[in-house]
Amino acid sequence: MQFNYGGYCINILDTPGHQDFSEDTYRTLMAADSAVMVIDASKGVEAQTRKLFKVCVMRHIPIFTFINKMDRDANDTFELLDEIEKELGIGTYPMNWPIGSGVDFKGVYDREKSEILAFEGDKELRGQHEVKAHEIDLNDAALETILGESLCQTLRDDVELLDGAGYEFDLEKVRHGKLSPVFFGSALTNFGVEPFLESFLRMTTSPLPRQTSEGVVDPFSKDFSAFVFKIQANMNKAHRDRIAFMRICSGKFEKGMEVTHVQGGRKIKLSQPQQMMASDRHIVDEAYAGDIIGVFDPGIFSIGDTICMPGKKFAYEGIPTFAPEHFARVRQLDTMKRKQFVKGISQIAQEGAIQIFQEYKGGMEEIIVGVVGVLQFDVLKYRLENEYNVDIRLENLPYEHIRWIANKEEINLDRIQGTSDMKKVMDLKGNPLLLFVNPWSVGMVQDRNKDLVLTEFSKN
Repeated sequence: MQFNYGGYCINILDTPGHQDFSEDTYRTLMAADSAVMVIDASKGVEAQTRKLFKVCVMRHIPIFTFINKMDRDANDTFELLDEIEKELGIGTYPMNWPIGSGVDFKGVYDREKSEILAFEGDKELRGQHEVKAHEIDLNDAALETILGESLCQTLRDDVELLDGAGYEFDLEKVRHGKLSPVFFGSALTNFGVEPFLESFLRMTTSPLPRQTSEGVVDPFSKDFSAFVFKIQANMNKAHRDRIAFMRICSGKFEKGMEVTHVQGGRKIKLSQPQQMMASDRHIVDEAYAGDIIGVFDPGIFSIGDTICMPGKKFAYEGIPTFAPEHFARVRQLDTMKRKQFVKGISQIAQEGAIQIFQEYKGGMEEIIVGVVGVLQFDVLKYRLENEYNVDIRLENLPYEHIRWIANKEEINLDRIQGTSDMKKVMDLKGNPLLLFVNPWSVGMVQDRNKDLVLTEFSKN
């Protein structure tokens, strides 16, 4: 989704919230320059949030926190901040401060402007349009009348504590992912959303330089370059299309321009460039660093691929893949639909929704599917049935741990001394991997094979 606001062009990448799709969210984070962490005030930091935003901390991506649903019952505000700091290992700086919560939610105190943004909820209008908001100074005599004596005194005590014992605001720490500005509000009623957006635009950066195999690429370079972070097939069932989503990292994109597909080793024309918002899409004639475009993919792109100008040959850093935690053997029920089955499962794997493996020294007759979350098995079954007209049977396997062989050129797979719960498989690129039922088997295999180097991650 792209829109203009206050003289800025903003690209928003929305991601699935369910933890079973955390890998898709992670790949999207690789295309982002800043991240907005939305936290439910009654739940705090949830499992999927913890996993993904630790990635942001590792990459030093600026994290802006919006604590939502303050017009409902919420946890203690100081406890919410403490949880964020402990879970993610970064400091927090409340840009505003909530006054009550649930039915007692009266608004927020803006620490920068030293004034109150009052909340006037209406149960009949919530979720339909913005609630009323007005500004009052913290020392205004009318404040006790609006908030009540108890809430007014609590607010003054909280603000005094924040000013005396909280982190100091440091924009450089924010931009390096070491301090998270925190905002409170209610997205359903649009309360606090606009002040958040305005503060976000003031504090965030323009598109940042990116590391490549040939050094750092400046986003203001005149030469176009981009990388693929997402592939989606059959977005339009009528046309069976396949779209590769690219993050532009430098230069200017122009419709129909000739570029080099680095991993494919050939020149191509980027046809039918599109930008999307939900199910709506429109053709774009030009785009710039920081923009996201979708281009028609005839089956040549993979996640992590680099596109640059002819004459250039560098690659952006690969996108790490999560290690699958659940495995199943997949068979099609109708052997006459073998072609559709192989096509469908291969395309879904290329999107990154699943990972598929073959038996060592076997073919596509026996396919093992690995996923991060079990819900992805249901998605696989549904998509094969509805998009490729193929019915499948899934047989769950006991394996829970996978390791890539980092020094595959130096290792003879036949001579690996394994354990009874170990299985040798190959991925679609011919890379050897080992599956294990028990975690201790990983260490035992390494002890038995001193030259074997195993890794938990692979890169696209």
